[in-house]
Amino acid sequence: MPKPVLLTVDDDPEVLRAIERDLRGRYADRYRVMRANSGNAGLATLRELKARNNPVALLLADQRMPQMDGVNFLSEAMEMHPLAKRALLTAYADTNAAIDAINEARVHYYLMKPWDPPEEKLFPALDDLLHDWAATFRPPYEGIRVLGTRWSNRSYELREFLARNQVPYQWIDVELHPCPNQFLRSCHRRRRSRGACRCCVWRERGVAYGDHRTRSTGRPSRTEFSN
Repeated sequence: MPKPVLLTVDDDPEVLRAIERDLRGRYADRYRVMRANSGNAGLATLRELKARNNPVALLLADQRMPQMDGVNFLSEAMEMHPLAKRALLTAYADTNAAIDAINEARVHYYLMKPWDPPEEKLFPALDDLLHDWAATFRPPYEGIRVLGTRWSNRSYELREFLARNQVPYQWIDVELHPCPNQFLRSCHRRRRSRGACRCCVWRERGVAYGDHRTRSTGRPSRTEFSN
């Protein structure tokens, strides 16, 4: 599984570099630290992460930004990554706005600028937020997925083959899955970005985008997709 993401958003280049530096120094061994210089750029990054099924642990945004302030950014980000912890960076004059944001954007915490020293004014709050996030986070399934219909002979044959060879898998019934085509497109994107996607699919009732193939090795092969 890829590292969960910490995303910081600020339109001030110096502040953005400073907060990114502090986050990397503290969390880079466990999290992937990313940055964006505007709310719109941050939302674009979050859409890409969602398409890749990459978890987001923390969103840290400055309140005063042009075009889209921190509260609006966190509100829209929450729609894509509702489980991510949300924190707002604010100056003293924005304290009332930050308090209102706790209710409006469900912000979990607001932090004052400047945050030096971070060991006292930044990391304790973020440590608590990330601890709470990790306690409830359930990593996405990364094993073999079999996508098909309940009464399909090919579905049954493949599932029986995997079970006989004691290969763990996740069964997904396309007739019950809310968005089967979206799921397959996500698999296709992950294969192109990472070179593999362990998802066994075949064309059936016009749903799937590729064909499952097995080799003479007696083991299930990697799925090969075609447009």
